[in-house]
Amino acid sequence: MFQLGKDTTEYRLLGTEGVSTGEFEGKTILKVSKEALTQLAQQAFHDVEFMLRREHNLQVAKILTDPEASENDKYVALQFLRNAETAVKGILPFCQDTGTAIIHGEKGQRVWTDFEDEEALSLGVYNTYTQDNLRYSQNAPLNMYDEVNTRCNLPAQIDIEAVEGDEYRFVMVAKGGGSANKTYFYPMTKATIQNEGTLLPFLVEKMKSLGTAACPPYHIAFVIGGTSAEKNLLTVKLASIKYYDNLPTTGDETGRAFRDIDLEEKLLHEAHKIGLGAQFGGKYLAHDIRVIRLPRHGASCPIGMGVSCSADRNIKAKINKDGIWLEKMDNNPSELIPEELRNPGEGGKGIEIDLDKGIDALELATCLCLSLAHCHISIYPTELPRRTARRTTPVRNGE
Repeated sequence: MFQLGKDTTEYRLLGTEGVSTGEFEGKTILKVSKEALTQLAQQAFHDVEFMLRREHNLQVAKILTDPEASENDKYVALQFLRNAETAVKGILPFCQDTGTAIIHGEKGQRVWTDFEDEEALSLGVYNTYTQDNLRYSQNAPLNMYDEVNTRCNLPAQIDIEAVEGDEYRFVMVAKGGGSANKTYFYPMTKATIQNEGTLLPFLVEKMKSLGTAACPPYHIAFVIGGTSAEKNLLTVKLASIKYYDNLPTTGDETGRAFRDIDLEEKLLHEAHKIGLGAQFGGKYLAHDIRVIRLPRHGASCPIGMGVSCSADRNIKAKINKDGIWLEKMDNNPSELIPEELRNPGEGGKGIEIDLDKGIDALELATCLCLSLAHCHISIYPTELPRRTARRTTPVRNGE
């Protein structure tokens, strides 16, 4: 159903250890170790928490020079670029909601693992969330009403499909609660897709209901059709992170999925006219929109809508005979901030604070920082305290 074109993603090599090849019934097989999968997941979630895609950051930077953008749009865009500049240092993540770890895998049938893949991937997620400065967001139900925080951000959502070939492909997502809450399903009928005159107003009205609670500008996805409700919504999620960007742009008699580029452009124009903008009024409710058409049962027409928010944390990965590969993320968002928008001293070396010196020394350093605030000196700790020392009060139920 999903006939994807060539993957043009730029990858970097993590290594080759834990990856080897062999022969079985005259065909090459790929053998992957448990340690290789764990390493991949750990590095992927580290990278995606502190770095975004270059394409996304360029879209944010474009707002600053758009004469149609409101001052509110430009203000928000600048703050996002400053967030990215801070996050890339690897200490403070781009967003305080560090998300649910979601892994979508496609495992070639000639890829061999002699262990539980989900366990190895989960260990990588565990390592990242417990070793980096990332919030734990997952709550385990003790009964219908009482919960406890799992204190490691597990469980992760891991779905692995069997496909042809000898390559193991992934897309990994740190999905925040705000954007996840903006996922909608509408069980419609053929009447909604009679023509553009019936479909476009329907989609625009639903788009207005998104509001700004999930931190726009959004990457919005609509999926029209689907063999089931769950297939529709899975496609929504993957479309919102541009996983299906290389789909064909026309359908055929076999029921292949396709993108409707013309409808995407019209919906983006309508999104700009809504007026919600990048949170406080303006043009940029959305950076872009994806519309995917799927086959459907004649008695129903499922329609799904979802977003990836301004913390667009998605990263591709793959394992093949050449090693372990991870998508290159933007490690230099600083260059996208125009110099004329910088404050004096901004972006320079921060004042180093040793958090192990005790509260008295920290208070003194804070007073010093406040006294120098007029110089706009950026302050970053040299080292975070150990994870066990981050919190002095118990985690409350549901927190």
